[in-house]
Amino acid sequence: MSFSNLGLSDKVIASVASAGYTTPTPIQEQAIPHVLARRDVLGIAQTGTGKTAAFVLPMLTMLEQGRARARMPRTLILEPTRELAAQVQESFEKYGTNHKLNVALIIGGVSFDDQDTKLSRGVDVLIATPGRLLDHFERGRLLMTGVELLVIDEADRMLDMGFIPDIERICKLVPFTRQTLFFTATMPAEIRRITEQFLHNPVRVEVARPASTVITTSQALVKTGREPHDKRDTLRRLIRAADGMKNAIIFCNRKREVATLHRSLQRHGFSAVALHGDMDQSARTAALDQFRKNEVTLLVASDVAARGLDIPDVSHVFNFDVPHHPDDYVHRIGRTGRAGRKGAALTIVTPSDSKSVAAIEKLIGQSIPFAGEPAASADAPVVQDEPETARPPRRENRPPQRGQSRNQDRGRGRNPERGQDRTQERGQERGQERNPARSPERIHEGNQVRNQERNPDRNQERHQERNQARNQERPQGRSQDQRPANANRNPGRPAAPAAANQPRPERPRAQAEDADQSHLPAFLFRPVRI
Repeated sequence: MSFSNLGLSDKVIASVASAGYTTPTPIQEQAIPHVLARRDVLGIAQTGTGKTAAFVLPMLTMLEQGRARARMPRTLILEPTRELAAQVQESFEKYGTNHKLNVALIIGGVSFDDQDTKLSRGVDVLIATPGRLLDHFERGRLLMTGVELLVIDEADRMLDMGFIPDIERICKLVPFTRQTLFFTATMPAEIRRITEQFLHNPVRVEVARPASTVITTSQALVKTGREPHDKRDTLRRLIRAADGMKNAIIFCNRKREVATLHRSLQRHGFSAVALHGDMDQSARTAALDQFRKNEVTLLVASDVAARGLDIPDVSHVFNFDVPHHPDDYVHRIGRTGRAGRKGAALTIVTPSDSKSVAAIEKLIGQSIPFAGEPAASADAPVVQDEPETARPPRRENRPPQRGQSRNQDRGRGRNPERGQDRTQERGQERGQERNPARSPERIHEGNQVRNQERNPDRNQERHQERNQARNQERPQGRSQDQRPANANRNPGRPAAPAAANQPRPERPRAQAEDADQSHLPAFLFRPVRI
């Protein structure tokens, strides 16, 4: 079947022919007639099979009639990343050469004023990311009441990675009578339930089983060590030993790992650029242009580059990290083997990645074989990699801890018990030299005195003797039978210590006439009634 049998307009067919395409792909053949019939479509196909053209071509045919009004776009396309949104804009420019349509790209990292100028002129096709689109709407610079067609590309990523509140809000802002298209490579069961509230009686177009991989792409696993430097060394060996490698994309899970691996590859003489979410838009666009023009061989990227990027001739894909989500594996290896070409996908696996690999094999429905790690090349330059964190020394090399004597280590190999006895004897000798009063005889006498003091009867007798001696020492004017106020009046209770019975000396009080009271207020000298 040719494109002329799908119901497309003559202008679109001529643009497709000038681009060099004659036969539609299976997803295009099944989806385009339903889109032209104004039906909601849920399209599921493998990555690299032409899903973008499956909604771009019928949209060009439908937009030939009518015109746009200021700040009221006629169609809206939502994309998860800036790179994918820019790629869709390139598709409209490629296939819409015979159409005079206004296409606006609303993404982050670009000036608001330039985007507002395009919206004020009227837009037929608005391609946007959800965040920047809502920013324009909240500023009052955009109205979505005239949207006739809503396209959500990479639907599982849009709904699964935190865009659910934004998508629900956007769907409430557009008219209820809109036409909605969902196109994605993977559609899990839990995401399919969410799409039911966005689609009205949709036509399900499923070219291949969800989350399946392309047959033309060979897959393999490569074992490596746990440490990051082991993985980097394994990756360099794989790159040098790859057969027929023209260029390659290396995927990492974290943005920090992307920057570290990029510096390591450059230090070892590889031609590489980095691509991750923390880079500004100009740097991300420049990196993609260099890779597409074959100015560099390696593109080290996070999952930003895994979704929908159309780089036609990528020979190899290396997974430096096993993806956390199995769906990401399908999108990653989908960057190679596109449009019927052959490709290779190699995944570096550590001992801790067994569960993630098992989840991937369960999703794609096949087991991935292990490949032998290539040997180190003799011609490869020897470059010192990044210094890693040194391991702590062994216990034998550590200095003695507090409370541990070096004599224990000295006598460990000969006679441990004898060394321990010597250590105790030396400790006792040192203690006696430092404090002679703490001799064993003095300690024994002190213990006996404490035991006697703990006897309440003995304590009572001693206190009575002390009181009698104190009464005899008092002056003659005071009766010997007179007892102090704080004397022991409860014979069953131990008496207080002698120091407590003595009256405290009174502190000398300053005389009133010596103090200057002229600065005090008068109310302080008034008499107070008690």
